Parts: sequence; C-alpha cells; structure tokens
Amino acid sequence: MLRSWKVPLRLTRCFSTTAKWNQMTELSVTGSVAVIKLQNPPRNIMCQELRAEIVDSIKKAKEISSVRSIVLHGDGEVLSGGADISELQTGRVHADPDLLEMAETIESSSKPVVAAIHGVAYGAGLLLALGSHYRLMHNKARVSFPEVHVGLIPASSASQRLSRVTNIATAVEMCSTGMPLSAKKALENGIVDKVVEGDILAEAIRFAESVEGEPIEPRRVSKMKVDTDGYNPDFFEAACDKVSKRARGDITPTLNVKAIEAAVNSASYEEGLQKELELVLALFPAEQSRALQYVYFSERKLLKWETPGGEVSYMNTTPKVVKEGAVIGGGTMGSGIAICFITNGIPVKLVEANQESLDKTLSGIKKIIQRNVDTGRISQVKADQHLSLLQGTLDYNDLKGSDIVIEAVYESMDLKKQIFERLDQVCKPETILASNTSGLNIDELADMTSRPEKVVGTHFFSPAHIMKLLENVRGRQTSPETMATVMELGKNLQKISVLVGNCPHFVGNRMLEPYGLESCYLLEEGALPHEVDQVMEDLGFAMGIFKVADLAGNDVGYKSRKDFGFITSDGQQDRFRLGRRYCPISDYLVEKGRFGQKVGKGFYNYGKPGGRVPQPDPEVEQLIIEESKRAGIKRRRKSPQEILERCLYPLINEGFKILEEGIASREEDIDMIWLYGYGWPRHTGGPMHYARNSVGLGKIYKRLHYYQALHPTVPHWKPSKLLASEACKNEGAIYSLSNR
Repeated sequence: MLRSWKVPLRLTRCFSTTAKWNQMTELSVTGSVAVIKLQNPPRNIMCQELRAEIVDSIKKAKEISSVRSIVLHGDGEVLSGGADISELQTGRVHADPDLLEMAETIESSSKPVVAAIHGVAYGAGLLLALGSHYRLMHNKARVSFPEVHVGLIPASSASQRLSRVTNIATAVEMCSTGMPLSAKKALENGIVDKVVEGDILAEAIRFAESVEGEPIEPRRVSKMKVDTDGYNPDFFEAACDKVSKRARGDITPTLNVKAIEAAVNSASYEEGLQKELELVLALFPAEQSRALQYVYFSERKLLKWETPGGEVSYMNTTPKVVKEGAVIGGGTMGSGIAICFITNGIPVKLVEANQESLDKTLSGIKKIIQRNVDTGRISQVKADQHLSLLQGTLDYNDLKGSDIVIEAVYESMDLKKQIFERLDQVCKPETILASNTSGLNIDELADMTSRPEKVVGTHFFSPAHIMKLLENVRGRQTSPETMATVMELGKNLQKISVLVGNCPHFVGNRMLEPYGLESCYLLEEGALPHEVDQVMEDLGFAMGIFKVADLAGNDVGYKSRKDFGFITSDGQQDRFRLGRRYCPISDYLVEKGRFGQKVGKGFYNYGKPGGRVPQPDPEVEQLIIEESKRAGIKRRRKSPQEILERCLYPLINEGFKILEEGIASREEDIDMIWLYGYGWPRHTGGPMHYARNSVGLGKIYKRLHYYQALHPTVPHWKPSKLLASEACKNEGAIYSLSNR
C-alpha cells in the first residue's frame, strides 16, 4: 500500500501590510509522488502569496528523499484562472517570487514535475503548466493566454515557452486573440502530453510514477528549440497585417505577434526573453493598456451595482428568484429574449397576437437553435432541452405563474399601455412587469398598473440572444427588490447588466442622439458619409454611423421620427422642428426608397439587395449637395479632427449631464453601456475614460464652448456643469461654471 501524508506549508515572508497568512498550498506525499495542491479559492488566482508557497513547496518536495516525482494540482474546479490582475495596480506583480522565478523554479527541479490541468489553466496558470516537465489535461478543460484582453502580452517567459511546445501559427493565434483551446486542440497542437477522462489527479499521479527515472533535460521547455519546419520568412509580416486589421487600432494584438516572432528569430531562449521584456516595457505604460485594464475592472464593478446615492445596492437588497419568464411579442426582439431564457435554463412562455404569427416565431427560434447544433456549438440533446423550455401561447391567462413578463412589442406607448393594463389584471401580484423599450417613459407604463413598484425597463439590444448589454431602467416607484431581481436575471442570462434611471432614451440612446445629429449636420456643411464613417472607424469603431443606419434600415428611423412628430406632410422645408435644428437628408433617402442594405442602397450603394460591401454613391452625394443649397449652407471641407470632435464631444458632454442628473451612477456604467451596446472601441476604455485619459476634460470643455458659439441654436453644445467642474479639478485651471 502506498504511504500518504501531508506537510502543511505556511507563508514565511510578507511583502504587504495587507497580506494574509493563509495556507495557499498543501503538500502531500503518495508513495513516491509529492502532490502540491493550490488552494486559493475559487479560481486559484496566482497572487504573490500563492507564488511564494508554490516555490517553497517545490523546494520542500525536492528535499524529501522518498519523493521521486511531483504533481501540481488545483484544489476546487480549476488549476488556475491566471494572475492577480489587481497586482498590476499595486506593483506586487513584481514582488519576489515573480511569475518568471516561479516557472524557472518548477522547471529546474531535478525531479519530474507533472501539471494536472482541470477546469482551466489561463494565463499564469498555463505558464505554471509550461514550466512543468509534463502536462496532463482533463478532456473538458481549457487553456489560454488571455492577456491580450487586458492590454498585455503573455510575459515572464510565457510567450517564449508556448512557442517551443506548439507550432508558430497556433502560438500567434492564442496570444493575439486570447481564445481558449479545448483539451483535444491542446493535445493536437503539442501543448499537453495527454488528455484524460475521470479523476485527473489520480491519472497524474500514475503518470508521474511512470516517468520517474526518465531524463528530465529534454523536457525542460526553455531548452527546447522552436520548430520552424515549413516556416515562411513573410509569415509574421502577414500575421501582423491580419491582426492589425482585426484589432482596429488596438496595438496589443500586434505586439503579441511580435512576442512570438521574438521566440522564432532569437538566437537563444535568453535573447527571446529579453525581447519579450522590451515589448512588455513598451506596452505596459501605454494608454491603451491602461484602458483595457480599466475595462476589466469596470466589468467586475458592475456586479456591485447601486443607485446614484448608494441608497439601493447589491449589498442591501435580496433578488427574487426567476423560475419562469414570459415574453409578449415574437418579433426579432421578443424571439431573441426568449432564446436568452431557454438557453440559460429558464422556462419561458411567448405570447403572440395570432396563430400564424406564433407559428412563424416558434419556427424562427427553432432554426436559430438548430443552427447552433449545425455549427457544433451545442449538441442535439442540449438543443432539445432548450426547446423543451419554450411554450407558445395566444392566451394571456397562461402567464399567471410567471415571475417576470417582458413586453417586447414595437415602440408604441398606446399599445404598451394596453398590454401593461391587461398584464396587471392576469398576473399574480408578485410578478414583475418589464418593458423592452429603447426610450419610452417607464413611469407612464407603471401608472397603468396597481403595482408600480413591480414595473421596470429591461432594454435588450438586438439581436438579444447575441448582444451582451442589458440596460435595466428603474422607474420612480420601482422597488429595491425589483431592481435587484432584474440585475440578477441579467447575470443569469449572461448579460452585462447596468442599472440606469428613467429619462427619454435612457443612457445609451440619449448619448447616441447628438452623435447622430452632428453627423447629419456635417453632411449639410460639407462632409460626405464615407468621410464621417472613416474617422469613426479609424478610432476603432467597427462601422461608422451611416453604415450602421444602412444595416439597421433607414426606414426604421424614419418611422420613429414620424411618430415623434418631426416629419409632417407640410413641414419638410422647416429648418427647425420641435425646438431644434433639423436635417432631412435621411428622410429624402427613405422617400427615394434607399432603405439600406436590405434593398441594396442607402447612404451607400451595395450592388444588390442584401449586399454587404458599401461603396460611395454619386446619387447620394448629389442629394446632399442639393440639400446644402436648399438650406443656404455654403459647403466646406471638414477635417478629420473636426469630424471627430463634433461627433464625440457632445456625446461625452451628454454622458456628464446623465451623471449630473443621477440617471447613471458611475462613469464605468456609461462606458460599459457604450462598449457592449454600441461598439465603442474597447482599447480606448469607453467614452468617459477616453475623455479623461486620452483627450483631457479641459480640452473637451473648451471645444464645447467653441462649437456652442458657432452653433448657438444647438442645445447639445451647452457644457455640463459636472464636466466644467471636473475639467477645473483635473486640469488645474479655472473654467467658467456658467450655463452659457
């Protein structure tokens, strides 16, 4: 029988006054195998204390004469989720032992070290495995280097080690995208030595016993040669071009490619390590790196939601459990919301107006689910489970047992009021009544019910089963429990949930409005659609605003403007409508049948209905020039800088007004809305972070006054008092706080 005993290790040194003297590893011995178990729940994050204990445990295992091999294993569900990113802010990431020393200590062991990968080995977790001499992986585990998402490269020798165990193309793909590899792919690409099912620790112990006495030197990854068989000298130039186009202005993926290139083209591991360090030093202080780390922490901050004054928060409310949901309306939005529920294990009833519409909706949902099977995302068994949670109905009385009902019909306040009045009559008193409106007054809907405290906005973004953002809107009387419930529901639906206040268009669309208006004004004054779009795309947006309009359908916005009273049969020549300057160019396009991609022409020409490649269209340019003449506006060339300022500065100004009014609680909330709902370039951190850290609030404040003087009738140039105050504080200058 194999002997088994344990030696608990305690932290023997402290690098911070806040460091806890916790036991983060456990060393046990089974026969000739020492097992070092990482114990930093829930994801065994590689903080300085854990690194120190891993190093100490390796040294201790080497000293035990009966031990002939070592297994590294993670307690709980994962080997390790990666490094402690917060240490980047405190500098403790460099405290001894750093990640490089940890990896080198493991690799230099005279006794074979086997890494047992279960759950995930991300970032520093995968580095720990690559420092080991052998790697075993559970068949359901995943490995990755996700550092690119926080503005970093896999450092501390990670990029150099990965290049020595796998092919160059795989190393480039892993580092430049951060996408995880399955166990099957990791084995095929040489990253692990064996994939196992069942008990990974037991298998690792048996494997460790089998390699005792085998030569270790060939297994030290840093001593291995990079495999350049079939290597094309032009590979990295092509890879950088490809990655750069995909990154849209983010330099991090390209520098990740450069790190792999350093491994390939260096004369030695040590030289490659030095080049890796130089790339780290170039990237780490860059604004893009800081912005991406800001995004990382902001995403986690959303879980700690609160109202602007902090009166209601995740700390002082208990959400209600949503066991069953319902959706009213089975169009694009309603179908997508229903899919969100069933793919996350929550039964949902979907109500349609008639049997024909219901059959069409259910068929469409089934096709989307089946597409996931066909593409290998889910199994047929899982698809059947999803669909078993979906029930279509024409009868509102079937919703009596629902915990939340989400109305998702088109944007008609009268229709929504009728639905809420009916739901209030048939649903149980504790049912939450939610509206998927993109900007209508939640309080008006609440007034139609006897339960205003149970009424809330749940603004999903289209397509709802793909887009990550959920903008939850609290009304005047929405209860803390209701707020907590929809925020928890968003998390359970795997959404980025943000709690905002009730105002016209809420946060995202309210900020979008001045961007859209200025874009059209720029057309009247001298710019062309492709010039405006190019400036935004150069910043990092996937598409400029006019391409987005063509994609969404120009007729959709036309209908909305008509509903709001901007378009009347006798008012087409009126330059000011409902108190603001009005630009009718989009209206003219729709009246000429230029609805967008679906008909093959809009602001651009797409060649055919459903086309995807936009080309500038002389017909549109002539229409714009004629509108300028009709408006009496002398056209002049618009510089990229003016286009950028006029599109983005009023948008940012509106964000500060939203904070000033208490509609949003934090700048981070606004930034996450724009990152996940509107495609704001991630490497700039979001509009509020971009304003503070890339442009400077003082400059924005001055330019707002400049444009306000040029366009005194345009209200969105009036500077926010909060922006003025923050500009004064941040720039160290005295700015007027007046409401000029």
